[in-house]
Amino acid sequence: MSIRHGLLALLERGPRYGSQLRTEFESRTGATWPLNVGQVYTTLGRLERDGLVVQQGQDEAGHVFYAITDSGRAELRTWYERPVDRTSPARDELAIKLAMAVGAPGVDIREVIQSQRRHTVKAMQDYTRLKAQALTAVEAGGSRERDDVAWLLVLEQLIFQTEAEARWLDHCEARLIRLSAPAPGSATAPPPAPPAPTRVTAPEPAPQGRRT
Repeated sequence: MSIRHGLLALLERGPRYGSQLRTEFESRTGATWPLNVGQVYTTLGRLERDGLVVQQGQDEAGHVFYAITDSGRAELRTWYERPVDRTSPARDELAIKLAMAVGAPGVDIREVIQSQRRHTVKAMQDYTRLKAQALTAVEAGGSRERDDVAWLLVLEQLIFQTEAEARWLDHCEARLIRLSAPAPGSATAPPPAPPAPTRVTAPEPAPQGRRT
């Protein structure tokens, strides 16, 4: 996630100070990626160092306002036009977990998959409920309509992402089942036959003497 460019996008709408930027960023993204004020001001310091923003006065409370420069606007335009690079994907904890669980002693990887699937489906249901609320807010209109639409787009991305994760988990489980099945035509030893039951027979009667 590019906090750097997110802040530039907000500053393009006018000068703001750190707390305002944090609040607007979280409002636009539904607090999906929360920021702290220290993180915001650290990023602003780097943007100022690079000539992309400048300080522009203070208010009565001592809040320092930042404004975007022409160089910052050019950087923002380039960011909008440049595709997000997928050649170096971010580390995915779930993919790493399943990769490490394969063959790990004492780990039931199918149980790991099923546990994650339950969590993923629950998250999908939560996102879907939030989407319904966001749609209601968008249809109602109002002063926050832009933020509501932005939040709706973020929610839909999260829904698509969790749906894809659920399908991938199904694929992983099916793959493991196929790999654990014996190859066609391979000779497998038949299971040992159960021992034959012991037959109990009655003793033969002793021969009787000839009567005289």
